[in-house]
Amino acid sequence: MHDIKWIREHPDAFDRGLARRGLPAQSADLIALDEKRRKAILALEQAQARRNAASKEIGAAKKNKDEAAAAKLMAEVAQLKDAIPALEAEEKKYSKELDEALASIPNLPAADVPDGADETANVEHHHFGAKRNYPFTPKQHFELGEELRQMDFETAAKLSGARFVVLKSGLARMERAIGQFFVDVHTSEHGYTEIAPPLLVRDEVMFGTTQLPKFEDDQFWAIKGDLLKSAQSIEEVRSQRLGLIPTAEVPLTNLVRESIVDEAELPLRFTAYTPCFRAEAGAAGKDTRGMIRQHQFNKVELVSITTPEESKNEHERMLACAEEVLRRLGLHYRVVTLCTGDMGFASQKTYDIEVWLPGQGAYREISSCSNCGDFQARRMNARYRGKEDRTPRFVHTLNGSGVAVGRALIAVMETYQQEGGSIAVPEALQGYMGGRKVVEKGE
Repeated sequence: MHDIKWIREHPDAFDRGLARRGLPAQSADLIALDEKRRKAILALEQAQARRNAASKEIGAAKKNKDEAAAAKLMAEVAQLKDAIPALEAEEKKYSKELDEALASIPNLPAADVPDGADETANVEHHHFGAKRNYPFTPKQHFELGEELRQMDFETAAKLSGARFVVLKSGLARMERAIGQFFVDVHTSEHGYTEIAPPLLVRDEVMFGTTQLPKFEDDQFWAIKGDLLKSAQSIEEVRSQRLGLIPTAEVPLTNLVRESIVDEAELPLRFTAYTPCFRAEAGAAGKDTRGMIRQHQFNKVELVSITTPEESKNEHERMLACAEEVLRRLGLHYRVVTLCTGDMGFASQKTYDIEVWLPGQGAYREISSCSNCGDFQARRMNARYRGKEDRTPRFVHTLNGSGVAVGRALIAVMETYQQEGGSIAVPEALQGYMGGRKVVEKGE
């Protein structure tokens, strides 16, 4: 959410930021709408002040036995009381229009973000490891999983439809091991506090992290059964629904909503290992085979809450934490800085980690680490008090996958596949799998 005061003071800078996002200038329209809002507020405040003053003057007139003056003042008060509801409605109307307009505009990119229209303009930052050579043609994860009889898409489709999977035996255990390994490293070595958050959240929580209103169609919603029978309108349904989290970023970031924390408590670092749910409304025809793009998937999330002065350093630190777990799994990956046209709505700068999948012969995103500045904090009203200046200021929020567990499983399967179709277990996971060193058919 943008600060209208900043936009009034820096209209050209605001429009330049939008232009880098490929959007038209909007400062003039926003400032004009804000002028209407401010005039409506002034008219309302003046009417309320005059009503209060006239009410006091009535008492004085009656005390002086000036009935004519008292009657005139009483008529004025009555007229003001009749006018104030309309003035209140006008103020609410313009405030709502301004809030909705501001909420629909994405965050402005940081100065060091590369300009570009789409992912082809992303810039490689660095990479780790190298592509492996195999004495055979490497297979994709779904081929390996189905041949092992431990990855079942057909049964999942019978249960839930497309874009779901049933994992079995060694692969199910390996996915669980990966998630546990990630959480253990982030909590014991990287200083994150583990959280077990709700998986169902209110609309205002989704709004805080910008899933609403723009991405409403990408969400899954939970509705009480009796509401389906009794609801009189879609607005009533919306007022009582709960959203299934598309990422643990949503509840973790909102842990500080409507609060003021002390600077001495910052940074706050949270991690959670949760299922995530996405409708993938815009993904028709993409990654239709396998586990790359699922309606339900597991992910370890990292969230940091910090000060404006420390958010850049925290961003680099978060990226390093996400990279570390991939390094320990021995996976080849590259880090790219997303260009202005490929960044998420709330981000001012994003690093993507793309892991190499030998079977697919392509790099695929396994983590996005984003610095959102105070963009989400304004929507959540999340603030902190400084050590010296105790005036509340908005925190900066950061989030990143630490990392996507399902995609990590895919990367391990394709990277560690053996000629017969079995999967070698990376050394970092063997302790989480009872010491076993291979996942093979017939388990």
